[in-house]
Amino acid sequence: MTNASVREFKMPDVGEGLTEAEILKWYVQPGDTVTDGQVVCEVETAKAAVELPIPYDGVVRALHFPEGTTVDVGTSIIAVEVAGGAAPAQEEAPAAPAPAAEPERPAEQPAARQPVLVGYGVATSSTRRRPRKQAQDPAAQQAASAVQSELNGHGAAPPAPAAPVAPAAPASSAAPAQRPLAKPPVRKLAKDLGVDLATVTPTGPDGVITRDDVHAAVAAAQAPRQAAPAAQPAAPAAPAPSAAPAAYDSVRETRIPVKGVRKATAAAMVGSAFTAPHVTEFVTVDVTRTMKLVEELKQDKEFAGLRVNPLLLIAKALLVAIRRNPDINASWDEAAQEIVVKHYVNLGIAAATPRGLIVPNIKDAHAKTLPELAASLGDLVSTAREGRTSPSAMQGGTVTITNVGVFGVDTGTPILNPGESAILAVGAIKLQPWVHKGKVKPRQVTTLALSFDHRLVDGELGSKVLADVAAVLEQPKRLITWA
Repeated sequence: MTNASVREFKMPDVGEGLTEAEILKWYVQPGDTVTDGQVVCEVETAKAAVELPIPYDGVVRALHFPEGTTVDVGTSIIAVEVAGGAAPAQEEAPAAPAPAAEPERPAEQPAARQPVLVGYGVATSSTRRRPRKQAQDPAAQQAASAVQSELNGHGAAPPAPAAPVAPAAPASSAAPAQRPLAKPPVRKLAKDLGVDLATVTPTGPDGVITRDDVHAAVAAAQAPRQAAPAAQPAAPAAPAPSAAPAAYDSVRETRIPVKGVRKATAAAMVGSAFTAPHVTEFVTVDVTRTMKLVEELKQDKEFAGLRVNPLLLIAKALLVAIRRNPDINASWDEAAQEIVVKHYVNLGIAAATPRGLIVPNIKDAHAKTLPELAASLGDLVSTAREGRTSPSAMQGGTVTITNVGVFGVDTGTPILNPGESAILAVGAIKLQPWVHKGKVKPRQVTTLALSFDHRLVDGELGSKVLADVAAVLEQPKRLITWA
């Protein structure tokens, strides 16, 4: 490439003060042509998975770290050869972040430009790598540890990289292998078992790798090791085992590194459990009328195309209870020794994802109509399942709902989300015998559990909030009279 120079793209701070991120997936390989704004990799912080765009045009010359490596913010992760004026081989981090909607710039811009991301640059410390080899070395990959975890949550194969267009760019000695096709749970299973998907023979439609394919690859890899003793001269006195060990016992233990979202969640829960004195109260309630209302709303034109389920009305019931008892929507300021009452509700919804438990929240949920709340809930759930929840969506929550009923659990004692004073757990809704109008009848029943911070919420306030939620779910018409 004529008048070319190599520019280093550094790991940015993508989560407001985070110090490191794990490289989940590379979308490019050395020799690929990239353009300004093209996503080159996906990384995971302690809060979310984020795609990183490259800020200039050029040809990839080196990927400094393999997938699965945890890299400190400010460390160069990819080298790109660009056309134009001379630029230093190692760029300096900019002193201030670029504006959020920066227009595209020509290649002649100064080398100090970095991608448009929050809180750029700073750290220059060593990186920590996993004990893992790159997938291009099958022998080394097979000899490496069988334990891997925290894989990206996206099953779709990344788009094929564009072919180099610069005539002077050297041709690659070998074309990069096509990335195997597999769904997110299958990718996670493979990584947990230490299986390189590139070595797995797919049997699914269109060449998609299935869970059975991964297990078959594990069995095939273990078969030679189990058969090896039989191939050696056997000692006459050594009796053969009475039966082959069960497949479950072939791998006695699996160690999963605690990192990313799970690491952050664990630290937050420990801090919350041993900082805020938790109190949990329970109530069992007949929600038959609420379930009927859910079915009616599904037929309502105003809710066409929206997600309508019991959680929607439970969320609205909690918002009504908070409006009637605003002191529950508060936090404890330890430094100032003050109770901070919030005059807005950012409603958190606990969501289980392949990377662990996250709690994104609906901003200003108190001001939303029921259809608006339904739309927000639908967007929140879909984004969480796709692994695209942004760090900002998980910040600033004031109160949380966790729906353990989806797992068939009756209820639980939830731990407060740090910085909040209350969390409502919703159990499974089941048909049970219930005294209704003086007679025992089958009714839809559930159990609610409200945990609260006893430093700022006493038993009376907590009981009033839980009782109000139960009353609304038992008689949904109160949504009109109380809201």
